[in-house]
Amino acid sequence: MSAATAVAEPTADAGTRAGAIVALRRAAARVATGIGVMWAAATAAYVVLHTMPGRIEDILVGDQTYPGAQEAVAAEWGLDRPPVVQYLDYLWRLLHGDLGTSYAMRQPVASVVGGQLWPTVQLTLAAAGVAIGLALAVAVGTAGRARPLRALASVAELVATSMPVYWLGILLLMVFSFGLSWFPLTADSGVASLVLPAVTLGLPMAGLLSQVLRESLEATLEQPFITTVRARGVGETLVRLRHALKHALAPVINLGGWMIGSLLGGAVITETVFGRPGLGAVTLTAVTNKDVPVVLAVVLLAAFAYVVISTFVDVVNLLIDPRLRTR
Repeated sequence: MSAATAVAEPTADAGTRAGAIVALRRAAARVATGIGVMWAAATAAYVVLHTMPGRIEDILVGDQTYPGAQEAVAAEWGLDRPPVVQYLDYLWRLLHGDLGTSYAMRQPVASVVGGQLWPTVQLTLAAAGVAIGLALAVAVGTAGRARPLRALASVAELVATSMPVYWLGILLLMVFSFGLSWFPLTADSGVASLVLPAVTLGLPMAGLLSQVLRESLEATLEQPFITTVRARGVGETLVRLRHALKHALAPVINLGGWMIGSLLGGAVITETVFGRPGLGAVTLTAVTNKDVPVVLAVVLLAAFAYVVISTFVDVVNLLIDPRLRTR
């Protein structure tokens, strides 16, 4: 081994270790920021509740007038204690998954929300699969192709992105359920009943992701390393899927946290249109019944989910993009 090689190897190892340390430090900072945002969201919900006009007992009980309801709220929330103690107790209960009691349904909020959480998660994951699958197919198939094909794809993406979720859902129901009878109307008919809601929720997101991914792919396909890969005789399909795509995914991954947040928000509307169980039905019922504890729980859950996913996306970006691991 030459002296130059012996010097180069420790230098490379030192650079790798330094990059790993920077990545860990930045990942820890992202996680700490996420925890801070979740604390801020919980605090904001608490402040809003305590600044609403009227007594806390009456607000949380809502329209329920059964005997002892206000007393139960006062005991649960410790309203006879100092405000600082009430706030710390509120945070402590949140940390332990205690979201309070729904006095309209007379059961713990965690049971009300938890019982309907999986259908919403199922719909969100299915819609994300539709969005990602369509975006990959369109972007990979049209990036760098003939101008008419790209123009057609751009028009389709613009139409998909511009369509309101509720309008698209009603249209799909009319065509594929009422007219062609390809998919069931009922919300509990197995996988078939998930297809139209997933397409409704995922299609607008697919239009946006496809636009971003195609632009990134076209920029990547013009890079010198792609020219080198093509010079080695690698087929165009393999060039796009194996070499260009992984370099073009960074902007799409950056949209991941926002995408999941948008899907969770759109799931409430989509579940209402299709009559599916889930957080949408829970939220609608809670708002109708003025069930404030359930509404607060849904709002906090959505905020926490958005923060967790955004933090995860940031950490993934640190792992796949070496440029983010520099000092």
